[in-house]
Amino acid sequence: MSFAKDFFDVGLFTNQADAIRAYYSELGLPFDHTLKLGGGVLQHRYQADSAVLKINDARDPLPPRPAGNPLIELIIASQNCTSPITSADPDGTPVTCVPPGHDGIQGLAVRLAVASIKLSSTFYTGAMGLTEVSPGVLRCGHGLLLLQQTEKNNPDESPLAATGLRYLTLQVFDCDTAYAKAVQAGATSGREPVTLGNTARIAFVCDPDGVWIEISERASVTGKAV
Repeated sequence: MSFAKDFFDVGLFTNQADAIRAYYSELGLPFDHTLKLGGGVLQHRYQADSAVLKINDARDPLPPRPAGNPLIELIIASQNCTSPITSADPDGTPVTCVPPGHDGIQGLAVRLAVASIKLSSTFYTGAMGLTEVSPGVLRCGHGLLLLQQTEKNNPDESPLAATGLRYLTLQVFDCDTAYAKAVQAGATSGREPVTLGNTARIAFVCDPDGVWIEISERASVTGKAV
C-alpha cells in the first residue's frame, strides 16, 4: 500500500462536541476546519503534526462506548507537554499527552488491545502496509500503532458510529486498489468505496479484532481530483 502522507489519522464520535472540542483544544491541538458528512454528522478536524484527529459530531444519539473497543488509548505528542500526562476525555477515552519524540511518538499514536500481537502485526504489515519497528510496535510513516496483548475470544462487532475512538484513517493515492488489495490480503470489508463530492473517495475495512480502518483518497492530500 502506497501512503499519501506519513501519518495515520484517528476518528472518534461524540454527542457532546463542545466539551470534546474544548478538551482537545486545551491539550494544544489546533483546529483546522469543519466538514459536513451528511446524516446529521459534522466532522471537526484538529491537527497533530500532519496527523488529524477527526471529531465526528453526531446529531442523533449514539450507542455508548463499547466495553470491548480495541482502541484503548490515544497518545498525543504536544508542544504544550513537558512530561507524559494521562487523563480521560469527556466521553471516557484515555488520552496520554507526551512531549514530541517521547518513545518515538510524533503527531498521534494509538494503543490497541489485540487477541494476538503476532496475528495483528502480520495483518497490519501484510494487508495494510505498515512497518514493524519492534514486536508490538508498527509504523505508518511517523505514526505509531502500539499493540497490547489482551484476552479476547471474538472480534469487536460494534458499529462504526458509537461514542469514543472508533477508527483509523490511512491516506492513499488509490482507494479502490488499496481496498481491493487489503481485502484480498485478509481484511474484512466494512464499506465498499464511495466518493464524497470533490473531497475524497473512501472505503472501510476491519482488522482481526474488529477495528474499523478507513482507506481514504483525499484530494487535498493526494493533489489529484477524485
